[in-house]
Amino acid sequence: MPKTIPTDKARQGRRGWHVLLILICALLLAAVAWFAVEFYGKSIEPAADQPAPASQTN
Repeated sequence: MPKTIPTDKARQGRRGWHVLLILICALLLAAVAWFAVEFYGKSIEPAADQPAPASQTN
C-alpha cells in the first residue's frame, strides 16, 4: 500500500509573506530609482526658452 503524505508536507516550498515582502521592496526600490533618474534628467535638460543660435549668411 502506498504511503499517503499530507499536502502540507508534500509541497516543495512554503507560502509565506517573505517572498511577497521581498517583491514589494524590490518594486519600491525600482520606483525610487526611476523617479531619481527622471528628476536628474529634468535637471540637466536645457531650458526650452533659450533662443536658437543665429545662422550665419555669407
